Amino acid sequence: MSIFNFGKKKESPCCCGCGAASNTEETANTCGCEAKGSVSSVKVLGAGCKSCHALYENTKQAAKALGLSREPEYITDMQKIMEYGVMTMPALVVNEKVVSQGKILKPAEIEKLLK
Repeated sequence: MSIFNFGKKKESPCCCGCGAASNTEETANTCGCEAKGSVSSVKVLGAGCKSCHALYENTKQAAKALGLSREPEYITDMQKIMEYGVMTMPALVVNEKVVSQGKILKPAEIEKLLK
């Protein structure tokens, strides 16, 4: 009887924070994400305005310059945006962490954040 979950093995989540279980370094990429320490997801949060589109285009340029395998996502769903706790847009999310909000970053600035 394990009322308090004593004795149960805990599985560590995937390196990208997606929630996929991985017990060892060799199985860390079971969800399809890239190696630990690299960029697994890039998202631009915005309402569809000119500033938001500008950040998205700059983010695509930076991702292409760095040779990232995944294209940045552009999220306009306000419910999803509120889940990140973003109050000003546009916002940039890297590996599920908000790294910038309320600014239109230049591609060079975005490259620094993605490295």
